[in-house]
Amino acid sequence: MVRVPKLTPADAVAALRNPLAFIADRWTPQPRTVRRAALAALVMSVVIVVTGGAVRLTGSGLGCPTWPECTAGSLTPTNALSYHSAIEFTNRMLTYVLCAAVGWAIIAARSEKPYRRGLTRLGWAQFWLVMSNAVLGGIVVLVGLNPYTVAAHFLLATALITVAAVMWQRTGEGDGEPRPLVGKAVQQLVWALVVVSLLLIAAGTVVTGAGPHPGDSGDVERIDVSWSGVAELHAVLAWVVVSLTFALWFFLKGVGAPQGPRDRVRDLFLILLGQGVIGYVQYFTHLPTVLVGLHMFGSCLVWIGVLRVLLSLRERADVTAGLPAQSYDAVSASIAGTK
Repeated sequence: MVRVPKLTPADAVAALRNPLAFIADRWTPQPRTVRRAALAALVMSVVIVVTGGAVRLTGSGLGCPTWPECTAGSLTPTNALSYHSAIEFTNRMLTYVLCAAVGWAIIAARSEKPYRRGLTRLGWAQFWLVMSNAVLGGIVVLVGLNPYTVAAHFLLATALITVAAVMWQRTGEGDGEPRPLVGKAVQQLVWALVVVSLLLIAAGTVVTGAGPHPGDSGDVERIDVSWSGVAELHAVLAWVVVSLTFALWFFLKGVGAPQGPRDRVRDLFLILLGQGVIGYVQYFTHLPTVLVGLHMFGSCLVWIGVLRVLLSLRERADVTAGLPAQSYDAVSASIAGTK
């Protein structure tokens, strides 16, 4: 049995001054633990988007009519409130679960040996994004679900997913300089895919802001544009993303690109097919709430898929391994896969 070291007064002072450094001095997580912690933060960043969509789709956006309290003088729903309050309050409580997941990712990254400053910074970036979006979520409630603030709330959540996905990717890489696996033409095509995907997500927030799901049963302001027109623009952008993905796969195969980028593009294409089916079915069936919720979940998967394609275009070696150049090239070839 391993004896737990006794905590001395000096240890207590050190823990109060810098808790993360104190933990890092006494714990070295396995690489798989750090990767799982980063994945947990990514999963929770998607969960919070999906549950936020459930709040809107069930008309529970003002179930807790104030913030940070649920009602005046109470942090929790009272008996006088409806089930909408329970749904909205549950979503608020999941923010704490998200904070715990992000906190675990920060602690694991900070404790990894050798210390990886970039990885830890990605964890802290998630923390500040969560805090910022919590404040923005309160503003959304206080302004009565103004659609522009709701759109900003979703876009900030997308930024959180972005950082979480990058951190998850970085846990499986080294800290060496990135080395491109494809040429400039492929990189430019992928960046075009990223830009159009961002436009697709932005258009989706406008569809939401103008559509028939305001988030509450009361009189909620909507974006004054043609909902069907914006939905059609959203569909056009979706087809552009699909076309770029389809062309990219053939282009990568034609130039003999490594298997990794080709696999990521294939995964994205399959996600897009599923998302497209859900999108058209929900449009022609007048937006049933279940399908709209699935579409929101799919939008998160699409964006993660786009990011994985972008991040698969380069590799980063482990600078701490001390490998000679010849060994480094051999490792790179094994990572890149067959051409």
